[in-house]
Amino acid sequence: MKVLVAVKRVIDYNAKPRVKPDGSGIDLSNVKMSMNPFDEIAVEEAVALKEAGIASEVVLVSIGTQACQDVLRTGLALGADRAILVQTDIQVQPLGVAKALKAICEREQPSLLILGKQAIDDDACQTGQAVAALLGWPQATFASNVELSADTVVVTREVDGGLEIRALSLPAVITTDLRLNTPRYASLPNIMKAKKKTLETLSATELSVDLAPRLKTVSVREPMARAGGVLVADVKALIDKLRLEAKVI
Repeated sequence: MKVLVAVKRVIDYNAKPRVKPDGSGIDLSNVKMSMNPFDEIAVEEAVALKEAGIASEVVLVSIGTQACQDVLRTGLALGADRAILVQTDIQVQPLGVAKALKAICEREQPSLLILGKQAIDDDACQTGQAVAALLGWPQATFASNVELSADTVVVTREVDGGLEIRALSLPAVITTDLRLNTPRYASLPNIMKAKKKTLETLSATELSVDLAPRLKTVSVREPMARAGGVLVADVKALIDKLRLEAKVI
């Protein structure tokens, strides 16, 4: 059973992003980049399935510039078998990523596609749902537990009312939530071994996929600074401020 895992290279969650002076986007120069944390959880789940003898191969895929090779090598050091980079200099949006993943799934024929529920740079939370729709595969988002068998996968997902359990026929798409597992750290020997593992580079043209963005970013700016708090004498004064000044009630 082959498991395909999609990973994205994003600004490290410990780094503070800076807006470009002209407001055209985020300045990525000299900013630490790393694998999207939710995708780390997806890699961990796939490797755990392989270690349990359920999955036979774990294949990573990323869509982006040549720099994305570093997160793929990280995933290989964590236990994945090989990796595929769909190389493009276009700033790919969720629909473009979904189209590329569809093409890779048709090429690789995995039984399961796992990816993080969202990327921490755009928080779009769209790619998993979009690729499932394009493939016509069943999907389970925000997975907090996964039980895989030969022809089905049972996924526990967290919803507003509690827990929802879904049984999906394979092939299927799963997006991971924080409580699914705790990603491991790559050991130095595995980092060295990862350098010898296969990393294939493809272009969008080879996959016959159009990655052109459909949305245009008009401007990017820093969030407004929060104003200082105000002390009020009593509840009546608070209500008066909310009603007469803030006009929120």
